[in-house]
Amino acid sequence: MTEFTPGQAHTSRRKITRDMIERFAELSGDKGRHHLEADAQGRVMAHGLLTATLPTELGGRLDYMAQEMLFEFVGAVYAGDELECTGVVESAVKKPLSWRLSFSFRVVNQDGKLVLKGTTAGIVLRDPARARP
Repeated sequence: MTEFTPGQAHTSRRKITRDMIERFAELSGDKGRHHLEADAQGRVMAHGLLTATLPTELGGRLDYMAQEMLFEFVGAVYAGDELECTGVVESAVKKPLSWRLSFSFRVVNQDGKLVLKGTTAGIVLRDPARARP
């Protein structure tokens, strides 16, 4: 079983591709022109929620079930960008059947520029076979 303590950091990394943007547009139904057509510099902008899949990937690795999420999209992400998300445990309360957790997270691009930040609160079940959220 995973133990959680405030200050623990978890990371995920991903390169955003044009194919990912096109697939996300199809899946989400968000087919805004800026996601499908290149701008004057030849770049295609990723969906904000595609960028937000980096912190959700971290949650998936931890079997974390978010109950609240707050995203602040602070910079554009384009096909070809390499992103790194760092999630930090802000609070961790061990309950009989679960951990009650809160995280802060930051996503930066290959130049170290912040593109997304936010917070989340939720739980990790300690014994998923026995517990219910």
